[in-house]
Amino acid sequence: MSESTTTTRPPEPDFSVITTEELRAYRDAENRFRASSAARTILGEPDPGAAIAWQEIALPGRDVPVRVYRPTPAGDDEAVARTDLPLVVHVHGGGFVGTAVQCDWTNSRLAARLPAVVVSVEHRLLAPGSPLANAADDGWDVLNHVVRHAAQWGVDPARAAVFGESCGALISALTAIRAREAGLELRAQVLVNPAVDVTETMFDHPSIAEYAYHPTRALPQLRFVQRLAVPPGVDARTVSPLYADDLSGLAPALVLVPTQDALADHGRRYAERLQAAGTSVRLTEYPGARHAFLTLPGVEPQAEAAQTEILAFLRAALTE
Repeated sequence: MSESTTTTRPPEPDFSVITTEELRAYRDAENRFRASSAARTILGEPDPGAAIAWQEIALPGRDVPVRVYRPTPAGDDEAVARTDLPLVVHVHGGGFVGTAVQCDWTNSRLAARLPAVVVSVEHRLLAPGSPLANAADDGWDVLNHVVRHAAQWGVDPARAAVFGESCGALISALTAIRAREAGLELRAQVLVNPAVDVTETMFDHPSIAEYAYHPTRALPQLRFVQRLAVPPGVDARTVSPLYADDLSGLAPALVLVPTQDALADHGRRYAERLQAAGTSVRLTEYPGARHAFLTLPGVEPQAEAAQTEILAFLRAALTE
């Protein structure tokens, strides 16, 4: 994986009629933009106190790229020498488009200021033949691999958290559930503007109707995501955390909800379900913020406050 220096952003296609070839072309062009220097004006500059590098994790049947953020001497000298730093496994949003590079601003800050090792998963994107289950497997398998090889990564396996945004938050929520089932005790889960329902009820929440076409054209994209996420004949509840049979005993959760977001009620309902199951949860709403606001510090004033809240939450959970 490499970042481009200059590029232009492609126009948004009509998701109701897009072909597989057009999807690939749009995704490649959009991801080139998100990885470009031109995008830094809206995505934010990385923290100089973190070193950033691509690595590949060899998993059964596939290699998964990850973007790794570590504290550097420009940050905490003592942290650099440590081999037992907390671990944060991050999953970027986007569903059918997106790259870990778009999250450099917040992930580099977490690495430098917690300090911690942040591993951001370049998961398989949604496409015909690549359903949500593939991306969910990537999220869990990367966490499991890094924890099992903690010494090689310089992390403390007893101090691990998951963190995701939008579709990435869905993957992180599923990962937290799988961690509990596998006996892997996470310290925290951070879910930002999460999508947690890809069943037939995905569009029944009031916020979907209220923000279907403003401030962005969310509804056509969400319908497209749902079509790609769950192939015909697959039980959508298996990849919908909102309908998990048991949400008890999970890692304490921080759920951040931008209010001008079609998915706002997804986050609210999931927080309610976690609380009802006895899982510790904090729900924070950011009035006026839009979907993906955390990745847009150049245009979203509340990104800074949200990043500060995430940092404080993870510091409390991971440094005890």
